[in-house]
Amino acid sequence: MKNSKSILKKLTASREVSLIIVLVILCVAIGLRSPSFLTLKSIADMFKNNVVTMIMAVGMLGVLLVGGIDISIASTLAFSGMAVGMLLKRGVITSTPLAILIAVGIGLVCGLLVGLVVAKGNVAPIIASMGFMYIYRGLAYVISNNEWASADSLGDFKNFALGKILGINNVVWIMILIYIAFFILMKWTTLGRKLYAVGSNREAAEISGINASNVILFSHTMMGVLAGLCGALAVSIYASAQANMLYGKEMDVIAACVIGGVSMTGGRGSVLGAFLGALILAIIAKALPLVGIEAIAQNTVKGVIILVVIILNVLTQRSMDKNSLKEREL
Repeated sequence: MKNSKSILKKLTASREVSLIIVLVILCVAIGLRSPSFLTLKSIADMFKNNVVTMIMAVGMLGVLLVGGIDISIASTLAFSGMAVGMLLKRGVITSTPLAILIAVGIGLVCGLLVGLVVAKGNVAPIIASMGFMYIYRGLAYVISNNEWASADSLGDFKNFALGKILGINNVVWIMILIYIAFFILMKWTTLGRKLYAVGSNREAAEISGINASNVILFSHTMMGVLAGLCGALAVSIYASAQANMLYGKEMDVIAACVIGGVSMTGGRGSVLGAFLGALILAIIAKALPLVGIEAIAQNTVKGVIILVVIILNVLTQRSMDKNSLKEREL
């Protein structure tokens, strides 16, 4: 009995461990129902098709850590993606690196503007990003001029998402490098510690000499950079650019973070947790059609699974807090 309690204590000592257990259970259950799910091709396609959510989830982690939120990211993605698509369509640019650089630049400006209004203007993040959500989506429609960029007009850019290095897709490599960079940032840099400090207690952080507004500005700007990058990647992955592309994707990104144990009030969360949350969402999206669930019911099932995982996460956090209090009493 003591051994079983000890094992349970170890399993609930980490949100990441509990998420990995959920992932294993999901994969086994889906694999038994649909063996094709666990093939290398299926897994590779799943990562490629969900790389946008995964990349933006780690950016949203930074925003949530400082106690903010940004719901303009899908619109930033559409704006940058549409801009790149139209430039390629009209032959203004032909270089893939240049297209990605332009998208990143647009995203940087978009994120910077949101950050300035939030950090320097002291406007609530949800209000500021909501306003910019409509502005950026509107700009995407304006530059599209009721047109869209099809695969035929994208030139070699559409092939970028098909290319592979060492058997791994180009866009997946980009996602891996971004996660490594953010892991280093959050784990071993002063800036990473400042993000946690501002989200945990802004007043205490400012008293200790941290410029909280600059930290918040950085988090929103970096989120914009990643959203802009994802705009370019989405155009290449789906071989098209449309003004309404990935409408509502911000909800999946926020859900991925919440599933991964990132606190909506700031100060708590990890890069690994954000990745595992996004991976769980990707597995759910891939699995629902495979197991024969009709399209009309998929959102309902997806919502139920997300709620169950979040409840498990909350129980794990309570167990961690309880164990921490017991250790302090000792």
